[in-house]
Amino acid sequence: MRPDHARIIADHLIATIEQEIPITLKVLGAVPDTRLDYRPDPVSKTAQGLLRHLVLEDEWILNAVADGQFGPMVDETDACGIMTPADAIACYQQRIPAALARVKALPDEALAREVDMFGFIRMPAIGFLSMLLRHTAHHRGQLSAYLRAMGGKVPGIYGPSADSVAVTA
Repeated sequence: MRPDHARIIADHLIATIEQEIPITLKVLGAVPDTRLDYRPDPVSKTAQGLLRHLVLEDEWILNAVADGQFGPMVDETDACGIMTPADAIACYQQRIPAALARVKALPDEALAREVDMFGFIRMPAIGFLSMLLRHTAHHRGQLSAYLRAMGGKVPGIYGPSADSVAVTA
């Protein structure tokens, strides 16, 4: 891939990531603090696990793009400090824009370089920006599907939800 082409693609993906941040924050903020242990099935992550996963893995992927390599897997245990939806929001607001700024500052050549995700996936760095968008949408979708069962309300994501507008009969 030519570096100038990588820049064009990266600029588009970065703009899209920036548009998704407020949506993600709305979903994180809709999680009831009293039901963080909720999971629809024993093999599913808990709501708290999804909060942590969204915040920490999104940052991890962005930092891998900026660094040109993946660092160690993130610690999603209590040691990460994300204990409530408010913690997740604060962490996301602090870490994601900072990691995204590192990506924005990359030279075109760095955006086109191959990045290896532990031998599992190898692709140009910008491919991981696309993967980040899908990762975020996937886990945000999981979390939003938990909300009503947890006693919460689903915020409007790409338009209004039944919970975000007054329903008239």
